Amino acid sequence: MPVFYDQMNKAVHVQQTPKRIISVVPSQTELLFYLGLDERVVGVTKFCIHPADKVKRIAKIGGTKQLNIEAIHNLQPDLIIANKEENEQSQVEELIKHYPVWISNIHNLPTALDMITKVGQITGAESKAEELVDKIANNFQSLLPAQPKQRVMYLIWRKPYMAAGNHTFIDSMLQLCGFENVIQAGRYPELSVDEIIAAKPDILLLSSEPYPFAQKHIDEFKQMLPDAKIELVDGELFSWYGSRLLHSPGYFNKLIDKLTAK
Repeated sequence: MPVFYDQMNKAVHVQQTPKRIISVVPSQTELLFYLGLDERVVGVTKFCIHPADKVKRIAKIGGTKQLNIEAIHNLQPDLIIANKEENEQSQVEELIKHYPVWISNIHNLPTALDMITKVGQITGAESKAEELVDKIANNFQSLLPAQPKQRVMYLIWRKPYMAAGNHTFIDSMLQLCGFENVIQAGRYPELSVDEIIAAKPDILLLSSEPYPFAQKHIDEFKQMLPDAKIELVDGELFSWYGSRLLHSPGYFNKLIDKLTAK
């Protein structure tokens, strides 16, 4: 029986090339379709929205942190693709009792590329995965970081305000852009208005997800941070670590140009 190792260094045994795959991570769901595994994906979460024309016909098995275990049993998967951060540990541990579960653990671009390579291996899509890794790596070579470094705060939630802190994938993307994250304590700390003001970011980035920040929120923050540049950004291009990374460097370059223009 073939043995593969996930990013938790856990052995995952599969009897053959998986034919019934469930993905419980949106960015990895999109990756599976990019790798041409359309006919083998039998279940996804309600948050798996890409590719829209294909996921709409796939069975839904709850949310990333509230999986419907019974629905998963009904689909009889021979492989489940999960993530350490995005899924609840207790639910993943329950699924491991019944199925091969491959768990990703993503911190930065190298671990994202490693995930793509290994998902390609366990699903029998090695060549397509290797091609994708090369394309993403080449695209990131074209990224032109901001000079000089800009002090940035990246908010992901409102009521309470929450920011992307250090040791997050978002933080690693900010660093590649030449941004200095003003939030160094904690992964996703809650912040008060006073703490946001005291951090004095040069730039405030408001993510489109998981909280859908909008123009009206820019107006609110302009009162708090009158000297900061405030920008709505595409959260998927900062936080999705699958095939969507193909498009991140081009987007980042345009964003950097806009935010550093005199």
